[in-house]
Amino acid sequence: MKRIRVLIIEDSQVIREFLQYIIARDPRLEVAAAVDSAEEALRVFAESAPDVVSMDIRLPGMNGFEATRCIMSENPTPIVVVSASVESEDLKITMNALLAGALAVVEKPVGTTHADYEILAHRLCTQLAIMSQVKVVRQRLNGKSSPALNPTNTKPAETVLSAHPENFQILGIVASTGGPNALVPLLNGLGLGFPLPILLVQHITASFLEGFVSWLDSVCQFSVRIAKDGELPAPGRVYLAPADRHLRLESGCLRVDAGDPVCAQRPSGTVLFQSMARSSGCRSVGVLLTGMGDDGAQGLLELRKAGCYTIAEHESTAVVYGMPGAGAKLGAVCESLPLPAIAPRILQLASARKGAC
Repeated sequence: MKRIRVLIIEDSQVIREFLQYIIARDPRLEVAAAVDSAEEALRVFAESAPDVVSMDIRLPGMNGFEATRCIMSENPTPIVVVSASVESEDLKITMNALLAGALAVVEKPVGTTHADYEILAHRLCTQLAIMSQVKVVRQRLNGKSSPALNPTNTKPAETVLSAHPENFQILGIVASTGGPNALVPLLNGLGLGFPLPILLVQHITASFLEGFVSWLDSVCQFSVRIAKDGELPAPGRVYLAPADRHLRLESGCLRVDAGDPVCAQRPSGTVLFQSMARSSGCRSVGVLLTGMGDDGAQGLLELRKAGCYTIAEHESTAVVYGMPGAGAKLGAVCESLPLPAIAPRILQLASARKGAC
């Protein structure tokens, strides 16, 4: 079986050699090249022909965000950000790299004697292997970055079933891989004055969560915060599930707990959607965006059965179609829509307040 070729960009020689060791011992992967700067990576890119890039953020000269923009403009290739720092400046670079087209962010593995070494090393290699299969396209250096999408599938959005779009009270959104790319245009498309509270599950490494919240708050028009147990959700605010905790809606209040993982995830989108179905009846809108696996799909089905309106991101714009595709296969989706069409549809639903469901 052909191994996946990884280009490592890391300025620390010790960490670079450590990453080489971790990647080389994984039977799925091989090191195509290991360099200490983005400039050197661009120079050897064609010769090394990588299938995926392991990208450090704080580099001499061109940083990880700038390098991501150049690679996505000149040699579109899946990029996984590998970072050890949760300092504000590094987090800002990391999140902007995701917006520029990087697909995921993972923690740098710690030393072999550390208790978490095997977990972090396996997580890194698995992310590299999976992301190498994502189809990405060239992105322009000028203007705003757009998600790393494969636009070749341009099938029209398909309506699977209908629901009653009246009296909606809450919006739930679930995203994983590619989520930051999708969330920014979706939330900004809803605009100021959006009348519903927004509950959000975004799968992201726990150590990067607070930085992600701060970054999302700075790039969208909503107030974004980590949800607290017992809060009453307010219109026009985004409440993000805390690290390693499920987010639920119960009797109109937010509940946070450390229940068992669902679909191998905590927080789980399925848990959020299920609680919305029980708590708000048919007065919820559920949106399932890009992501690996099937988290959120079963919960979306329960929303649909409760009479709620459910939307899944269409395959033509989803960076990874796993989660929305799983929802579509279950028959859980009222509409499958390309990303730019989701916010306008939600606005139509939120403004339709003509009676009871």
